[in-house]
Order: sequence, then C-alpha cells, then structure tokens
Amino acid sequence: MACTDVISLTQKLIGYNTVNPPGNEKAIAGFVGKLLSQNGFHVEYPLFAENRLHLVAERGLSGKAQPIVLSGHFDTVPVAKHDWESDPFNGTIIDNKIFGRGSSDMKGGLAAMICAAVGSFKEGTPKGGIRIIFTAGEELGCQGVVQLAEKYKKFGSARAIIVGEPTANVPAIGHKGAIYMTASTTGITAHSSMPDLGINAIYIAARAISKIEKFEFGVEMDPLFGFPTINVGRMSGGMNLNSVPDQAEFTIDVRTTNSTVHSEIIQRLKDDLGDEVNITVLVDQNPVFTNEDEPFVRMVYDTSKVDPINADQAKVLPYLTDGSVLQRVYHGVPTVILGPGQPEMAHKTNEFCFIKNIETAVNIYRNIILNRKN
Repeated sequence: MACTDVISLTQKLIGYNTVNPPGNEKAIAGFVGKLLSQNGFHVEYPLFAENRLHLVAERGLSGKAQPIVLSGHFDTVPVAKHDWESDPFNGTIIDNKIFGRGSSDMKGGLAAMICAAVGSFKEGTPKGGIRIIFTAGEELGCQGVVQLAEKYKKFGSARAIIVGEPTANVPAIGHKGAIYMTASTTGITAHSSMPDLGINAIYIAARAISKIEKFEFGVEMDPLFGFPTINVGRMSGGMNLNSVPDQAEFTIDVRTTNSTVHSEIIQRLKDDLGDEVNITVLVDQNPVFTNEDEPFVRMVYDTSKVDPINADQAKVLPYLTDGSVLQRVYHGVPTVILGPGQPEMAHKTNEFCFIKNIETAVNIYRNIILNRKN
C-alpha cells in the first residue's frame, strides 16, 4: 500500500471510531502497522488493554546516530450530544476542510507523520532513522504512554521528539504540566426532614470547593508558561432528593508551570482541605520545555518558516501531551509540539482540519526528518 494521498489516509483514520472511553485502538493500530510494514518499517504492537494497542515502528536505525521520534495518539474524545452537520466518522470534505472526530486532534497529524516518515526514505537517508510511537489511551490524561513507559523495554535512544498535537503547524517548545485528582467526602445519611441527625457530605465538599476557588499558588508569572491554574470540573453526590447525602466526589485539575513543584501543591491542597476530604492523585505529569537555543529547535523554526521573535506566537501550550512522559523517557532530549490541527477545534462539535495544513505538515515533517530547510 502506497502512502501518496495524505487526505485519503486522514479520512481512513477518521473512519475508525476510537472514542475514549472505550478507545478500541486495536483496529486502527493494525491498519497503520500494516501500512508501515509494507513500507519497510519494523512494527510492534505493545498491549495497553483489551482491544487496545499501542504502535511502535522503526526504520533506518543504526549505531552511528540517534533517531528522531514521532509521537501521536490514536484515541479521540467522545462525540458531543449536539448534532453534527456531517457524519463525525466519515471525513467529509467541505470548503477545503476535512470534518470529523479527530480530524484536528489528531488523526490529521498522524496521517501527515506517516506519509512524511514513509516519504523521507524515498528522498534521502534520515539521520539515525525514525521511531514512531503512536499510543492508545491519551485523552484521559496520558495513561497510555505512562503504561507504555512502565512496560515497554525497547525505547532505545533519541535525538529529538516531535509531538503531532494540533498547533496549526506553528511549533511550540513546551506545554504546562498537569495534576488530575479526585476528592471524596463522607457523611452520615438521614431523612432530609431531619438533617440534624445526619452529616451532609455535599456540604463538606462544597466548603472544600470554595477553598479551592480561592487557592493561591504563591508563585510569580512564568514568562513563557504564565500562571498555574486550578479547576473543579465535575461534582457528584447523594442518592436522592429526600435524604442527607453520605457521600460526594469532585475532581481537581491543576495545570502547572516551571515555577511550581507538584508535590508541594498536592500537600498544600491536602492541608487546606483537611482530614474531611480524601484526595487521590490520578495523573501527575510535569511540564515539557526545550530551550529555544537548541539547534534542533532552531532547525524546526526554520523549516516551519516561523519567526521565533513574533510576540503573537504561542511558544508554550496549556494542554497536556504524551511528550511529558516521552521527554523523561528519553532523558530530556529536545521536544517540540507541532501538528496540522487547529487547536481551537479540538474536542468540538463539527471538528475540522484545513486540508492545506495537513499537506503542509507532511513537507514540514519530512524536512525535519531529513534535517533540511523548506
């Protein structure tokens, strides 16, 4: 199977329903793996969970130089309840845009990386070769790549990482870290007409949430990352209208900067909320950052035709990526987030990606792989 039409490939990838949960990334991993195998790549499928596979593919590796790593994920967020104007799993093309769940986040990026990786061997000899790492289970907090880092034993070395998340082809040199937590409270149930006989777990949670709203990080604004943020995104509790609730639960989402220490934030929250609130940490990933003076970053800027002095350019992103784990796995190598998707379209109804951006991304990735300017 040839890899000459990146838009057709994007449509095929969108056609795989990989909404997470449950993910179901096995079929798409098999399709991509077959395509890469037919084009000279050695492919492995590390298991994530039932019907869920990662993909690791390599070609051209040698002991003379380190490969470049291309990173992406197969899963997508759910399709919103609001009506789509087209089938979200069809890859409909309208007005030079391709519509569908994952078109921007990030199946357009996957297709561009695949075509660039295959095409680079037809045009030259990539220095050190290429390693592709496409994961299952990214959307709920990068659990997939965390599991892969723990279980997979053949990561090897790397000279740099490109993460193909949506940036509209504008390279970013980092992103915020994340701490995801659940917090639970316990009370004593009673009839709602006699609330004094019970302890209301929702009231305990509400007092805690009010403290979180006023939480101060006590750090100065980072010149690139800005301020850290905190958000309560979900709250639930109780059994019925006419009972005092004996349980409640809510989530805490902290986005961190280079000026924050995760362990200190977690401990401060536990201290502030007190013994009435039980906190469980679900995700704990540090920020990603690469200095602009790194030769690899300068080359990516040149290849992408981006002026790093442009004040309107977002050099650091607010969202989390697999790069937070992979940069650690590869001992801090230069890591750039760069993909054709529209950041503002990620997770939205009628998600789309500009066709031109996907086609341009193929050229950008290929030139980065071959270490040359456009």
